[in-house]
Amino acid sequence: MKALLIIDVQNDFCPGGALPVEKGDEVVPVLNDYITYFREQNLPILATRDWHPEVTVHFQKYGGDWPVHCLQNSTGAAFHPDLALPDNTVIISCGMGREEQGYSAFEGVTGEGQSLLDYLRDRRITELYVGGLATDYCVKHSVLDALRHGFKVHLLIDACRGIDVEPGDIDKAIREMTDSGATQATLATALA
Repeated sequence: MKALLIIDVQNDFCPGGALPVEKGDEVVPVLNDYITYFREQNLPILATRDWHPEVTVHFQKYGGDWPVHCLQNSTGAAFHPDLALPDNTVIISCGMGREEQGYSAFEGVTGEGQSLLDYLRDRRITELYVGGLATDYCVKHSVLDALRHGFKVHLLIDACRGIDVEPGDIDKAIREMTDSGATQATLATALA
């Protein structure tokens, strides 16, 4: 069984947000094409979101690396308004605890509190198609964890954008994911 896993396409990670990925909103129309395909095939669609409390070690003012972003129930934490998530999308919330970084989708839980790993295993999902934001952070950590757990992973290279804090970080992250076993895919190849 295959599933689409969309990583953190939230307002705060798009232009105008608190922690914007350059051209992060460009993934939205591409992901919408993947969403259409997965809906038509009646395959699961999952979407992660950073869902931080106000006080967390993830934020700079509490010793972390990042400015305040994706506060629970805020406009910044909402999915990009043009992302066409179906009503039955499974939402995975990450980074909810004061001590949690939440870089990987596998650190998150469903609305019912089930871990992503248990959710996937319960449904015999073995193959993940992964895109979203940011290539060199949450996408990378999610893909590497998926591979460690034995999933086949397709990195949707046309549906990811990165930060590149250090020049070359995006390319390095893509190499790390592919060297670990992920295959690069695009709309043309993934859905052929």
